[in-house]
Amino acid sequence: MNAALDPAQADAALVLDPAWIAELRSLWLDLMETAVWDDPAMQRLGDAPRLRKRLLELGERLKNLGADRGWIPHPRARLKSALAIAAGVRESLTAAEGLLAGLAPGPVADRLREQFADLRIKVETMLPDHENAWAALLDAQLGG
Repeated sequence: MNAALDPAQADAALVLDPAWIAELRSLWLDLMETAVWDDPAMQRLGDAPRLRKRLLELGERLKNLGADRGWIPHPRARLKSALAIAAGVRESLTAAEGLLAGLAPGPVADRLREQFADLRIKVETMLPDHENAWAALLDAQLGG
């Protein structure tokens, strides 16, 4: 028999540190400013707009990571949503990283790579712990 998922426990697990989210936002904004205003040179024609599109997608997913899920009626669905968004953040990071490999050498490329690395590190400092907590709550419900 499945154990009931405690809504309060699920909601508590979904609360992310506002300072972490604010720092992700700040790092992402700096990255986007460089990607748009400093017009990075790419080795392949058309990769600069693709890179900007991927970075925009990453920002949207980071925003959704910290969004309130109270509108989702069931705690299990809220946890599954958070896990899906976390997977999307990882997907966007990987896609953007692949495009960053196509930057032409230069100071803008160096700055973009450094900004991206800073953002990735900040994501990785906390996201795995949250993902593990969310998954553990879902597993406990199934195994209980």
